Amino acid sequence: MSAECRPVAVDLFCGAGGMSLGFEQAGFDVVAAVDADPVHVATYSFNFPDCCTVQADLAHVSGEQLRDQVGLGSTHIDVVFGGPPCGGFSMIGKRRADDPRNELLLHFARLVGELSPSCFVVENVEGLLKGPARAVLDDLVATVGHVGYSVVSPFVSLDASDFGVPQTRRRVFIVGSDTSSSAFLYPEPSLGIGGASRRTTVWDAIGDLPNIDGKDELLASDVYYGELGDAVSMYAKILRGEASDPEDRSLARANGRDGLSGCLRTLHNAETVQRFAATRPGCYEPTSRFYRLSRDGLCPTLRAGSGRERGSFTAPRPIHPSQPRCITVREGARLQSFPDWIHFHPTKWHGFRQVGNAVPPLLARAVAVAVRDALARGSQT
Repeated sequence: MSAECRPVAVDLFCGAGGMSLGFEQAGFDVVAAVDADPVHVATYSFNFPDCCTVQADLAHVSGEQLRDQVGLGSTHIDVVFGGPPCGGFSMIGKRRADDPRNELLLHFARLVGELSPSCFVVENVEGLLKGPARAVLDDLVATVGHVGYSVVSPFVSLDASDFGVPQTRRRVFIVGSDTSSSAFLYPEPSLGIGGASRRTTVWDAIGDLPNIDGKDELLASDVYYGELGDAVSMYAKILRGEASDPEDRSLARANGRDGLSGCLRTLHNAETVQRFAATRPGCYEPTSRFYRLSRDGLCPTLRAGSGRERGSFTAPRPIHPSQPRCITVREGARLQSFPDWIHFHPTKWHGFRQVGNAVPPLLARAVAVAVRDALARGSQT
């Protein structure tokens, strides 16, 4: 890794770009991104216009084909990363050993061998470490081992709330490297951004966002054009772009995008509004089992729901802590640590699917910084 340039990274399951943004913030140049979902590819391309984004099923792409498609040629890749779809491993799902999504983890391993990066990072749910899913993980370790990669052991699960994200979200990160890289050390918890000395809360994240009740224009459009409230935390100021984060090495983005996206309203009926209003913060609404957020607490893990191939089910969305409604996509994005310039699909179904599937950028950044440091140590030996 050269000290004069940013290390090169490739995102093999880019989704809405949570991991890409985290790696970019850590100082990586994410030069290529791949996803099989055309909606994800369109959204990612809009948010990361300088990255070459490819729509492809990785089960049918070779490393050589990928290099050709994104114009990498023989350029050395410092890190390949990605979060393969986790439905087959999730403790909430049916955890079928023959779920075809499980095979994507092994195609990731194959592509690591074909792309020959210095290291790789896989993100997934904790269920990857248990039951029949563990056999898939063992196959990944064996596959990369055959082509010269050592995997860091024991595997570590990290909680996003330990890294500045106002959400309890545990994820496993599998990290491997070739002999040119120094030993990777998992990041130690750091409570927040901007020098925070405590965990970021729900209200730190969304307390400045608009009260959308009664704004009929937001029933048809997801873009809010009014004023925001005063930022109640450094976290909000940074995500709004009004304060700098000294640890953020991401590329400059054009300022002045008009309006705040992700604010499409959900029109609840009167009975639902009444039930939501009667639910105490920090408790579950008895009928829907939706959780009502507490201003001073953390958000539970935001979920994505299912794709069209599995019924297009919408995952339960938390109830706003002070308004009797479900949170908006933008509020979900704030609770995932996405900055306000990031756009998601304007529909609630696609938008929440993208937010719920994403790796929180601040969590990804913590891992990416640890990767960057390992690469730097390796270049000095």
